[in-house]
Amino acid sequence: QVQLKESGGGLVQDGGSLRLSCLASGRGFSSYAMAWFRQAPGKEREFVATISANGGTIFYLDDVKGRFTISRDNAKNTVYLQMNSPKPSDSATYYCTAGQVPAQFANWDYWGQGTQVTVSL
Repeated sequence: QVQLKESGGGLVQDGGSLRLSCLASGRGFSSYAMAWFRQAPGKEREFVATISANGGTIFYLDDVKGRFTISRDNAKNTVYLQMNSPKPSDSATYYCTAGQVPAQFANWDYWGQGTQVTVSL
C-alpha cells in the first residue's frame, strides 16, 4: 500500500515556473512507476508524464514536452514535476499516481488527492 501526497501547486504567471512534489509513504516506492495526470474543470483527466521505477524511462504528453520535466528521488520517496513556461491551458488539478508500468494507458494503482495549479496571463 502506498499513500501519495502532492504539494507545490498554486498561482503562477504565464511563462513562470513551478515545481510540484509528490511524497509517497508506505512500502516499495522505489519499485513503482510514477506519473502525473491533470484534470481541468469540465474536462477528462489527462496524462501528463510518467517515469519508470529506476528513472530510466520517461514519457510526456506532447503538449508539455520541452516545458515540463518529471524526475524522482527514490531516497526521498518523492517524484517531481518541474513546470517551466506554463500556459493558462495548463491550469488544472494535478494528481500523482503509482503503478507497475510507466505508460499513459497503464493501470495506475494509487492516487493522491491532487494539487491545484492556476496559470494566469
